[in-house]
Amino acid sequence: MKRITWKKHHKWFGIIFAFFMLMFCLSGIVLNHRALVADINIDRSFLPADYRYNKWNMGLLRGSIKCKDKVLIYGNSGIWKTDSTGHSFSDFNKGLPAGADFRNIKAMVQTPDGSLFAAGQFGLYRNDGKGWESTPLKFSKHERISDLVLKGDTMVVVGRSYLYTSVNPYNEFGRLELKAPEGYDGNVSLFRTVWLMHSGEMFGTLGKLVMDTVAVILILLCLTGIAYWLLPKYIRKIRMSGKTAKGSTQLMKTSLNWHDKLGRYTFLILIFVAFTGWCLRPPVLIALVSFRTPAIPYTVADSYNAWNDRLRMLRYDAEFDDWILSTSEGFYSMATLRSVPVRLEKTPPVSVMGLNVWQKDSCGNWLAGSFSGMYVWDRDKNASFDYFSGEKAEDVSGPPFGKFAVSGYCDNIGEKPFVVEYHNGTSAIPMPEDFSCLPMSLWNFAQEIHTGRIYTVLGQGTLVYIFFAGMAAMWCIYTGFVIRRKKQNRT
Repeated sequence: MKRITWKKHHKWFGIIFAFFMLMFCLSGIVLNHRALVADINIDRSFLPADYRYNKWNMGLLRGSIKCKDKVLIYGNSGIWKTDSTGHSFSDFNKGLPAGADFRNIKAMVQTPDGSLFAAGQFGLYRNDGKGWESTPLKFSKHERISDLVLKGDTMVVVGRSYLYTSVNPYNEFGRLELKAPEGYDGNVSLFRTVWLMHSGEMFGTLGKLVMDTVAVILILLCLTGIAYWLLPKYIRKIRMSGKTAKGSTQLMKTSLNWHDKLGRYTFLILIFVAFTGWCLRPPVLIALVSFRTPAIPYTVADSYNAWNDRLRMLRYDAEFDDWILSTSEGFYSMATLRSVPVRLEKTPPVSVMGLNVWQKDSCGNWLAGSFSGMYVWDRDKNASFDYFSGEKAEDVSGPPFGKFAVSGYCDNIGEKPFVVEYHNGTSAIPMPEDFSCLPMSLWNFAQEIHTGRIYTVLGQGTLVYIFFAGMAAMWCIYTGFVIRRKKQNRT
């Protein structure tokens, strides 16, 4: 193409995409510093209607636990008290941190003495009847809680990388590192590698600060590019009025100078950030999940712990007298928590996003619910069946989202158990109207912007938004590089 054509591509891709790039950059900086913004909430009433809770959808009701004559339900926005009819609900969050990020409750258990424990993603909380209090856990760096289980008097908190165990009175928890499974080769998911590279987390805090700097550079490129596009029009208007535009002319030259230098000296890292971000959403994401690669030495991914960021949920199966572990690598069985995990075959399909429901039904079979659907897992027959259709499940990994994206399950309210679907929720019990605008954390809001899901006007197009936005960003960056190279060749 001629240089003028490259310039037109760079100009119009840049102008059209500038707003979205600014949103990528600002939200990315927030995503890189979750702990700093954990206390900041966003009122859902200011968000598109799709972001308001409706019929317990979007994880508002993840599970429930029976407590004497009451029932406690929990999910993304905290804990609520009701009875077996589910006609009225009252707040049960006294003592929990106010930040919505802290009130994302993953699991709850009740001890024989009546004490309640709730696992939030950033902490374990205890309620002895006077409100919730934080229970100290000696967390490893960057650890998040993903599950909580009680067997006899042994309580196990499941982190993403370690287990934390305690016995009555549950005042101290010891960290337990699970043994490596047979055949462990130290390789890690290519998807996680790309994820950590995109955020900079692969190299710790320094890496994230570098990516924050790249985000600032992209913001400056957008602003200087828009300025260079608008200022000539403004200058012409001033000159037509008979005035001088010396200041505006100088500003235009300065904008072009900064735009040129910033883009030229950071071209490679800009392309790298755009490319890695492009890879983290469908359809490229699906391909990355299937591949494994050696961990990059001396980085966050290079861990001596075989289960680093791989643990998801844990259950004890009394019928088989073993612990079953759900991980990002599949299901495993352990005779004890200190045994070598053995991989299980013929297990139910699970979304790459992990399980949301995992408990036994009235027949003693395991219910495994995720965004891939809900499946009945009969370990005796070594087979799984679709919960809704009864058809035998295919022996393949589940897609990110299936026909029924299961986000919750309840068997303590009403005459029969019911499933909660992520988008459509459930009509089994009424949801109070004031629940619809329960706050969203700033971090989750930033995630919705960064993934493009916030642009609800696109409908199903949000699923491929990153695919096209990523290509547009890379093309805009590349055309700018070509323009500069052609200019250098001419001189």
